[in-house]
Amino acid sequence: MSVEEGTHTLPDGKQLYTKTFRTDGPAKARLVFIHGFSDQVNTYGGFFPHLASRGIEVYTFDQRGWGRSVTKPAERGDTGPTSQVLDDITSFIKTLIPSPVPLFMMGHSMGGGETLCYAAQGPEEVRKHIRGFLLESPFVDFDPKSKPSPVTVFFGRVAGKLMAKRQLTNKLDPKLISRDPAVCKQFDEDELCHDTGTLEGLAGLLDRTNALSSGKVVIPDNAGEGGVTRIWIAHGEQDGITSYPASKRLFSALQVKDKEFKSYAGCYHRCEYLIQSSVFKLT
Repeated sequence: MSVEEGTHTLPDGKQLYTKTFRTDGPAKARLVFIHGFSDQVNTYGGFFPHLASRGIEVYTFDQRGWGRSVTKPAERGDTGPTSQVLDDITSFIKTLIPSPVPLFMMGHSMGGGETLCYAAQGPEEVRKHIRGFLLESPFVDFDPKSKPSPVTVFFGRVAGKLMAKRQLTNKLDPKLISRDPAVCKQFDEDELCHDTGTLEGLAGLLDRTNALSSGKVVIPDNAGEGGVTRIWIAHGEQDGITSYPASKRLFSALQVKDKEFKSYAGCYHRCEYLIQSSVFKLT
């Protein structure tokens, strides 16, 4: 297994930090991974190396506004609207297609919500190359422990229309990330996990979440490779950040034949150490 760091240049000239985990021999699959809110690709520990050691090449990047793709404080959380977020993902995936081996797309938390939106709204010429969509703790709705008040959301939306690039810090409770205190400590001390979003970016995140939780996002049954949509969702039952019941409701409402929901009893928001064997089997 080898690791490569690099950059991906978006159509508007913005450069994203990339990290690729390559297999020693021929890959049996490729996985594009989309990280979550206040996150970056270097927080996933041994998850990506484990997959690469088992024949799955992993391609991932720090999204616009996050991690090492931020070059100055004013860029923190400046993701742009949802259209920009999805366009950035498209630009990255286009560098990998057509793929010589099956290509999968996986997202965690905010990235899981983005992956679901991509399955519904991404360009058909790109989606047709994706064998399956995998979601870990997708952000379909807030868990009550992390849900902002309606008043905060309302005034945030109003302010966002007037001051789109105004930054707001929304600190996640690190104790809700994982049962492992070391993982929680890592997030709490990581300066790249800055908990900062622009009002425009946060409004886009809330809009995506509302659309997913209300059933407005409709994923067709022919979105992926071969005219088939394949969706796998994993969620910890004790997640205090994104809502486990909301994920279950979305899964039940999906009009997709090839779908699977995996529950993890006692697991918090991060489940990589539990799901890696399942991801290997799926791909």
